[in-house]
Amino acid sequence: MAKKKQKAKKSRVIEEELTRLFSPEFLKKTAEETGFIKRDRKINPVLMFWTLSLGFGVQLQRTLASLRRLYEEEGEIHISSSSFYDRFTPELVKFIHVCVLHGLEDITQNPNRKLNDKLSGFKDIVAQDSTIIRLHEKLADKWPATRTRKAAAGVKISLLISAIADGPKRIALHGERTSEIKTLRIGPWLKDRILLIDLGFYKHNTFARIDENDGFFVSRLKGKVDPLIIRNNRTCRGRSIDIVGKRVSEVIDNLKRQVVDAEVEVEFNRRKYKGKENRDVKKFRMVAIYNTEEKKYHTYITNIPTDRLDAEDIAVLYSARWEIELIFKELKSRYGIDILPFSNPHIIEALLWVGILTLIISRRVYLLVFSANLENAPRYTHLRWATIFAEKSHRLLDAILDYSGIDPDLMELFDVYQSQALDPNVNRKRLMDEWRA
Repeated sequence: MAKKKQKAKKSRVIEEELTRLFSPEFLKKTAEETGFIKRDRKINPVLMFWTLSLGFGVQLQRTLASLRRLYEEEGEIHISSSSFYDRFTPELVKFIHVCVLHGLEDITQNPNRKLNDKLSGFKDIVAQDSTIIRLHEKLADKWPATRTRKAAAGVKISLLISAIADGPKRIALHGERTSEIKTLRIGPWLKDRILLIDLGFYKHNTFARIDENDGFFVSRLKGKVDPLIIRNNRTCRGRSIDIVGKRVSEVIDNLKRQVVDAEVEVEFNRRKYKGKENRDVKKFRMVAIYNTEEKKYHTYITNIPTDRLDAEDIAVLYSARWEIELIFKELKSRYGIDILPFSNPHIIEALLWVGILTLIISRRVYLLVFSANLENAPRYTHLRWATIFAEKSHRLLDAILDYSGIDPDLMELFDVYQSQALDPNVNRKRLMDEWRA
């Protein structure tokens, strides 16, 4: 008997965690505060929230009509197509966005992982990048695309991920024409954190500001940048080329050493202040690791001291940026944010946030499963997990609604067929109508 109780309790752990994160009380209060629910009508914010995040987000229902049918079936509610469609308003966008921010805050406050001993002196490793979502050409006025000859539209999703959170830390939507550097916020929050920077964000002024906020960064060295080497951090045996006092381009092709670790000096323009732009000089660390397959050096620039991470560690650390590409792949291939065949901007914004919301929910359940089987933890890869999560989401939807007090199975199958199989076009002429009695 005790075993049965224990099993029953264990089987509800997912529902308990998700309703802690997004409780019915929180969802109802947020719906009222954002104006999504003005009067108590047929739209239940709890039912709407879970129908969207576990219906559209996992690609079970890819049209508004199929989402409406799912909503009706799960809530034993009859709602017209126009009434459901009209719910995709700026208020719904705000409601979902607030829920996303709430989920991200929870992830930040409840870290999932720890850094290893080598990185114990740092608070976190973070990386930022962006991806473009192509939209219907009718949205070109609102979200104009770049580098395209035909009328097209696109929105940029900017994502900051955290190693400690094992997922997203900050997410924002921008127009495609917004430059990468404008999506990156530099400030005191970077203190004791390492930011892995893509070449799209490369700017010496940015590096200086990170350093001045007591943060750290690692970036690939931009091809056209040619800093002056002012000190060699690693001595080589035998007769080696003296690199001090020379530009990187002067020595890099003639070196035969596997690793180059040096202090370099770069010049850059500070941000304009009162209409004036001052020139400045800053010292950073340059690391170059020879790649035998490509037969060339991979060069990096950083401000992490040599006594905290060696050159090889810097190269391995930067490769962790691949994690952000995997999250974008997960959002696109598993949660369908790159397939939005709609021309209504409110629908687009709502469903973009829904896809991100699904990612947050997925990662929260992933943590529960991961933590329960730590000996096999490395085998729980995020992309495989996302596939399994999507496949089982219909069962999770039923379980969550039941746990939230919404019985998902009240609507009999006959009633489902009778309601949803009706053609909504009442006056449409049908081919055989005039031949039937």
